[in-house]
Amino acid sequence: MAEIINLRRARKARQRAEAERTAAENRARFGRTKAERHAAERDTARMTARLDGARREAPDIPDDPALPEN
Repeated sequence: MAEIINLRRARKARQRAEAERTAAENRARFGRTKAERHAAERDTARMTARLDGARREAPDIPDDPALPEN
């Protein structure tokens, strides 16, 4: 004889398992400590400053039609 299962419980258990799997993926993808985030921000700022300091010519500023001409 087959085991009788409660379909509502089975559905909820499946949804919980799916939610846990999604949460685990998000923790792996976005889970960085505050120190790691700040270190990455400092590195990015340092690299940007170094690149801007090594720039040979001024950055091109496109003509903005909203600005009045002198």
